[in-house]
Amino acid sequence: MSFAARLDGAVAAHGPLCVGIDPHPALLAAWDLTDDADGLAAFADRCHAAFAGAVSVVKPQAAFFERHGSAGVAVLERLLAGFAGSGTLTLLDAKRGDIGSTMDGYADAYLRVGAPLGADALTLSPYLGFGSLEPALTAADEAGRGVFVLARTSNPDGAAVQCATTADGVSVAQRMVDDAAARNAGARPRGAVGVVVGGTHEHGLDLTALNGPVLVPGLGAQGASPADVVSRFAGTAGPVLPVSARGVLQAGPDAVALRDAAHLLGEELASTAAGSH
Repeated sequence: MSFAARLDGAVAAHGPLCVGIDPHPALLAAWDLTDDADGLAAFADRCHAAFAGAVSVVKPQAAFFERHGSAGVAVLERLLAGFAGSGTLTLLDAKRGDIGSTMDGYADAYLRVGAPLGADALTLSPYLGFGSLEPALTAADEAGRGVFVLARTSNPDGAAVQCATTADGVSVAQRMVDDAAARNAGARPRGAVGVVVGGTHEHGLDLTALNGPVLVPGLGAQGASPADVVSRFAGTAGPVLPVSARGVLQAGPDAVALRDAAHLLGEELASTAAGSH
C-alpha cells in the first residue's frame, strides 16, 4: 500500500491525532526513569504499549534518542520496528536537509528500502532549496514512504525566513507548499509529500492544491487548542494531523493512562470538528 493509503486507513481507524514521543530529560525524571539508555528504553517500551494500534501516527523526536549516542539510536531503531504492522504509522521527526551526496546519505539512512532508521515518514528541511530534497523524495517514492516538508513552523523565529517573499511576491513558506503540491499533482488517493504548518498562529497559506497531508504541531502545551486547529485548517483537502506530545505524555508513565489521554484528546478534536460543520 502507498503511504497515502496507509495513512488514510490509520486515520479512519483511530482519528487524526499524532502523538509525539519526546523523551526529554524532564519527562524521563517525571516518569521516575534514569536519563540514560536504560531509562530511554523503558520510556520507549511504555509508549509502544500505550499507542501501538491505538492512535493513527506517532512521531518520535530523533534528537532525544541521539543525545544518548549509539545506544539511544538503537532504542529508536527498536521502537520504529515495534510499531511496524501495528496499524499505527511512525513519523520520524529528524528534519534532515542537505545537498548532493550528503542528502543521498540521509536518504539511505531513513528512506530507502531497508533503511536502518526507516519509518513510515520523515520530516525534511527544505531551506537549502526544495530541489535539494530530490534524493529523499525519490527514495521515499521507491520505498512507499512519506515525507513532511517544513513550511510554516510554530516557533516565532521561523517567520523571519518563512514569511519572507520571493521575487514574484510569494512567501517562502507558500513556495514550499506549492513545490510539494507540484510533486503530488495527479497522485491518488493523494501524494506522499506533506507539509509541516504550525497550529499556534494563523498561517496565511493556501493549502487547497497540496493534495497531501498536513502535520500541525503545537496542540496542547504549545498553546493551540482543538478549536484553533479546526478553524485554521478548515477546507484543507488532505488529512490534517494535529500533534500533541507533552499534553499526552504528562499522563504517563502508566500505559493505560497514556492511551486514555490520547483517546480523550482525539475525542475532543472529533467533537470540535463535528461542531464546526
